[in-house]
Amino acid sequence: MYSPACHRLSACFELSRPGAAPQLRAMEGLRGLAVLLVFLVHYVSLEAPWRGGAVTPLAAALHSMGNAGVDLFFVLSGYLIYGSLMSRQQALLPYLRRRARRIYPVYSCVFALYLLLSWALPSESRIPAAWPQAFAYLASNFLLLSGFTSAPPFISVAWSLSYEMLYYLLIPLLILVFRLRQRSRSWRGRFFAVLTLLAGGLFAIFGGPARLLLFVAGILVHEALAAPAWRAPSPALAACAVLCALGCLPLPLALLLKLALLACAFFLLCLCCFQARANWLARLFCWTPLRWLGNISYSYYLIHGLALKGAFLALALLHPPQAQGLAFFLLLMPFMLLLSLPPAMTLFLLVERPLSLSPLQAPAPATAAAPAVVSSPALPAAGNFPPG
Repeated sequence: MYSPACHRLSACFELSRPGAAPQLRAMEGLRGLAVLLVFLVHYVSLEAPWRGGAVTPLAAALHSMGNAGVDLFFVLSGYLIYGSLMSRQQALLPYLRRRARRIYPVYSCVFALYLLLSWALPSESRIPAAWPQAFAYLASNFLLLSGFTSAPPFISVAWSLSYEMLYYLLIPLLILVFRLRQRSRSWRGRFFAVLTLLAGGLFAIFGGPARLLLFVAGILVHEALAAPAWRAPSPALAACAVLCALGCLPLPLALLLKLALLACAFFLLCLCCFQARANWLARLFCWTPLRWLGNISYSYYLIHGLALKGAFLALALLHPPQAQGLAFFLLLMPFMLLLSLPPAMTLFLLVERPLSLSPLQAPAPATAAAPAVVSSPALPAAGNFPPG
């Protein structure tokens, strides 16, 4: 039985009712895993002044593995947005308005905070000094173009939102132009396989945003779940695939090979958690604290770097940087994770939840034919990336 404190927390951070689709609840936990991986990247980067030489190989490996968190977000977004668009025909402009509503309230708030800090701490500012360049830089960042420019993004993690927005624009056009709703499932599978091979070849020759290919893995998860012949992989196989793919990231392999390994591993992981939902791996990702972390993952994603920077600046005052051992590195990690949560929770409760997420429906009357569930627009929003 829940205590009153648990009920209050549930009212704040729960996005799905107990009767919601089980795969939605596992997806929330997967988003929690993704944001924990992203946390590792910034923790390792900011902890460096306190790092002893013996810890460096471990830190470098964790940094490489942490980058996969964004790729997992891309897979989940690929699955949800494609599934939402394939389930019913939608007008393009209302669809894009919903996507903008999902992204921009939180992003605008954090963008304004970075502007304020850039004015207060000019030595830390990334804004060019000359006003024409400053205007162009800020405009391109606010319009989520930073992922496709050479300049460092104003908000360091916002490059991934450029990829999200490009996917939001491309996938409805692909569905419309190639009439994917009218095609067979096998035809769609071949289509995305050929598209992936062509795009991968172009990226290998000319470079480019190769991590966009992770969205295709999410699309294939949707197609596989709808195919009766597909059987969920065993949880042990899915877990081992993910661990092996993460373990390969620190190795000197080609980027496309690493992305292919991640795509296959996350495909198996999502298929295992969404199709055979009674297995131990799916139950692990339905653990409530992990799901709640996944529910605030967009707010956390945008604000945690700033929160960690402040926490490490405070640490430098209390404990000036000097080489420490493995115990310091490992014990400091959960402490910094806890310190990074309150800003994200505040941003989620004050901005993201009221402005970007659809509220839960009120419980249906006893005479109603169907139980109350999450309102339909909240399903794509919940898996959206960061917005994942």
